[in-house]
Amino acid sequence: MGTQPVAVGATQWQPGAAHEEAVRRALAWAGERAGDAIGRSGERHVDHARATIDILRELGVDEAVLVAAALISPADRLPLREIGTQFGDEVARLVEAMRQIQRLRELHAVPGAAAQGRAETLRRMLLTMAADIRVVLLRLASRLRTLRHHAAQRHPADPAIARETLEVLAPLANRLGLWQLKWELEDLAFRFLDPDTYRELARQLEERRAAREAFVEAAMQRLRDELAAVGLRAEVSGRPKHLYSIYNKMRSKRRALDEISDLRGLRVIVDTVAQCYTALGIVHAIWSQVPQEFDDYIARPKPNGYRSLHTVVLADDGRPLEVQIRTGEMHHFAEYGLASHWRYKEGGAGAPARGARAAGTGHDGQIAWMRQLLAWQREVGQALGSAQGADTAATAAPARQRGPGQQPVAQAATEERIYVLTPQARVIELPAGATPIDFAYHVHTSLGHRCRGARVDGHMVSLNTALQNGQTVEIVAARETGHEGPSRDWLNPQLGYVRSPRTRNKVRQWFNALELARDTAAGRERVERVLQREGRTALALEELAHRLGFEATGPMFVAVARDEIGVRQLEEAVRGPAPAAGGVSAEAIGQQESIVAPRRRAREPGRRGDDVLVVGIDSLMTQLARCCRPVPPDAIVGFVTMGHGVSVHRESCATFARMADRAPARVIETAWGEETLRGGADGRTRRYPADVEVRASDRPGLLRDITEVFARDRLNVTAVQTLSRQQVASMRFTVEVPDAGQLARTLVAVRDIAGVIQARRR
Repeated sequence: MGTQPVAVGATQWQPGAAHEEAVRRALAWAGERAGDAIGRSGERHVDHARATIDILRELGVDEAVLVAAALISPADRLPLREIGTQFGDEVARLVEAMRQIQRLRELHAVPGAAAQGRAETLRRMLLTMAADIRVVLLRLASRLRTLRHHAAQRHPADPAIARETLEVLAPLANRLGLWQLKWELEDLAFRFLDPDTYRELARQLEERRAAREAFVEAAMQRLRDELAAVGLRAEVSGRPKHLYSIYNKMRSKRRALDEISDLRGLRVIVDTVAQCYTALGIVHAIWSQVPQEFDDYIARPKPNGYRSLHTVVLADDGRPLEVQIRTGEMHHFAEYGLASHWRYKEGGAGAPARGARAAGTGHDGQIAWMRQLLAWQREVGQALGSAQGADTAATAAPARQRGPGQQPVAQAATEERIYVLTPQARVIELPAGATPIDFAYHVHTSLGHRCRGARVDGHMVSLNTALQNGQTVEIVAARETGHEGPSRDWLNPQLGYVRSPRTRNKVRQWFNALELARDTAAGRERVERVLQREGRTALALEELAHRLGFEATGPMFVAVARDEIGVRQLEEAVRGPAPAAGGVSAEAIGQQESIVAPRRRAREPGRRGDDVLVVGIDSLMTQLARCCRPVPPDAIVGFVTMGHGVSVHRESCATFARMADRAPARVIETAWGEETLRGGADGRTRRYPADVEVRASDRPGLLRDITEVFARDRLNVTAVQTLSRQQVASMRFTVEVPDAGQLARTLVAVRDIAGVIQARRR
């Protein structure tokens, strides 16, 4: 429905003489300092402040907000320190927060979904920066005054300002239930963004806004009288649809103006469902119903849970009038629950479910908390946003907003994410507690690698400083020489340089790439030494890689450096020609298997079952390959060797893949025995060797911490190899594990150890 609810019977706070004196003193002090200084709109700062204060008075705000409104601009002539001294810390905090929000720039140059995403980011940023709801009200009132000034002077507003109003501030006012600000912000922004369409639509309307408002007021009064005559207590509200809302509906539904059925509308709120249908009968008795325009969302709720009666009737002037009827509980759900008004108004047709999934629950909780605070303070006539009112409101509905021992929803929501700005005023969203290093990597990976220092709001800070909402961050970066890179200290959680998992992964990737380059160089050096020793320096490296089963030389060099290819295997590949396609010699197979799969002990007499079963063959000797060390329940496959039975590999094993390419006929299907998967027939848990690689920043006690994790999980360590280069420790462990699941859980614990860069099964 196009109507927006108006509070009926709400008490509005009226400023007293003491408040007015404080406001006059603030305006006089600002006038002395600012003089005739003019803002971007062309209006004097003092005149803008006076008009903004008038708007805020209509909202019933407290003294601190009115005083702050007089002191926001110009910032260079009204220092925060002096504001705090003259008018108190509370006013200074409001002014500082407002100035932070004003630093936002137009970020919607790209049309479409990208621009819509940026608008949503700005809305969230505005709410997160404004932990005090009064700052949001200051921003909305100030922007409304700017647009009113442009309209009065008949001077077009900057399109960027109008776009920001339409995409950011008006939806924000809508979310907070500030309907009287929302419709005027939208209409004024629409007027400046598309003046031709605005004038044409205004011309098409046969009555002026005042006439339409008078009609709606008369209809409301008539309906109130009829409901009271039958003893039905109800709250009736309504407002004619404003120009921008009419334009949106004509565009989305592709209808002409005379086809829009809800240019005017009423909302009726009663106590019970039965009274909803009673009120519906009275509405239809007063005005003629349009049969095809009736929806019973009480009997058939919308998928998002929305419930209400919608009907369209022909009013006394023969034009459509839409009426919504619901209970107070339904209205509360529609306003604050999943089906809140802004979800389906801003999402378009069919969008409620998508909007519900897209919006974060914490952010929605903050919106609901703010809206309830506004409604509660209006009802009791408290000073809007005052510290006492906010505290009382937060306490008034604990069951709806927080559980025992939990923080208020609004506070919890603001602690999850922060929003900071680049020097070009681009908004960057980061996790709470993020540092300048997190900021640099979020802007660009290269900037993160080259980050050497940071300025926050113009002041140099350490790289492990936690950033705050609204700060402007500038990164001091090293030149791009090809040798720059992050520090290993950044991965030490105790030093607090990195907060974001994304940043931590970027740093680890850089060191992984560095390690890969070093291994490639070391592997190349080893290969060249073998070629010189064997007198085969003329052998092409690509040919050697092909003989070893690699498509390129790089992976071969890495495998040699990491001892995945032994010296004997490398020497044999250098000496002999590549095996013929489709086959492999028995000697070569024996040589490879002698490296990766030693003979296992004979099966115990009388033992039923085995670790590995060969499909279709009984009592065939099997052995677990050392190259990949399969562990239940890994997917496995077998390869028939010469004299060593079936060598069992993991399906992803690179060595098996090379042998299978050369001799596919020797591949055989295998599977783990049932007793193995159950843990053994004798009741004892069988254990299998597995190789683990760990890379970490070298420090005292590192090996002890890792082995303690293995001991805690009751994994026996049978072999350890360690190597430290450039303050990075590379460790290889052979541990006996019952299954792959236990190994995966242990590796997760190892990765949580301070300084560990990587922990993986080899």
